[in-house]
Amino acid sequence: MRCVILAGGSGTRFWPYSRSSRPKQLLNIIGEKSMLQMTVDRLKKIKKISHIYIITRKDLYDQIVEEVDGVDPKNVIVEPSGKNTAPAIGMMAALFQLKHKDEIMGIFPADHLIVGHKKFEKAINTADYIARKDSNLVTIGIKPTFASTAYGYIQYDENSEIDHFDSYHVKAFAEKPHGKLAKRFLSSGDFLWNAGMFFWRVDTFMDSLNKHLPELHDSLTKIAPKLSSGESFDGLWDFIEPESIDYGLLEKASNIYVVSGEFRWNDIGSWNALYDILNPSKDGNIVKGNGEVIKGKNNLIHSSGRLTAIVGADNLIVINTDDATLVVPNDKVEDVKELVAMLKANGNDNLI
Repeated sequence: MRCVILAGGSGTRFWPYSRSSRPKQLLNIIGEKSMLQMTVDRLKKIKKISHIYIITRKDLYDQIVEEVDGVDPKNVIVEPSGKNTAPAIGMMAALFQLKHKDEIMGIFPADHLIVGHKKFEKAINTADYIARKDSNLVTIGIKPTFASTAYGYIQYDENSEIDHFDSYHVKAFAEKPHGKLAKRFLSSGDFLWNAGMFFWRVDTFMDSLNKHLPELHDSLTKIAPKLSSGESFDGLWDFIEPESIDYGLLEKASNIYVVSGEFRWNDIGSWNALYDILNPSKDGNIVKGNGEVIKGKNNLIHSSGRLTAIVGADNLIVINTDDATLVVPNDKVEDVKELVAMLKANGNDNLI
């Protein structure tokens, strides 16, 4: 299996700690290693994985090559500009199509937390088997433990299990739902969280791309030889329209299956995720760095320098960096990305 790690994101919901020049995947959020390094280390332990590639932005290339161990620098691939997931994944598939069209390709996010290696490897082995069986497209879903509005969902056909592998035909993909709909998804019992991991034979994917996104397929087929030889393909890339892999291809495909993963998973999508990962105090407070909470409950402080204190307040997230301070109720943390968009619109590029 040739696996591709998607590492071009900006991590805006982790502002101000995450910045465009130093996004979430390059930060040590939950341990001593960056999220990207943790992902590489995790994948290197999987026996079926033979090659690891990273696709990223131009401005992150040098940092990744210098800081990430275990990936050959020639396997760190730059996309000229961000076009969402379909062009990025498709570009790598088109590259593999030149010499490795019958191999399995695995797609992984750069910045997710996964706990339970044996169960994780089992899910990947199952996905590999199903991807080879009848030329299927495969994803991994996670059994929801609460009605999250921060994750996308996958609905599956409960009567379509493949070979007793806890794997099923996908009925539908759903975007991040509002609260009432998330509760309905949870109670129905036939929805999984979308973990953003995908598996398929290279030629199977390229055939699907040609069927559902033919213009993108044709452009990437022209780009692949240039990418392989080291030639510039910026001109061809400029004409590609942004598209997500979920909306552009997977929602339209009929040969897609989901493996139900039993491992612990968190996409570390916002500051709230740390409540599920780190150990809070008896009052539910989490303090990383130089901080104190007095007479307050369920607060999070992340301060990389000066003392940051919360007194007599509950349910706050306070993030302090050298040049910015964020204060947000923990039920509004998803709105941080709107703040980043406002800063960008106002020309505060030095803060994003």
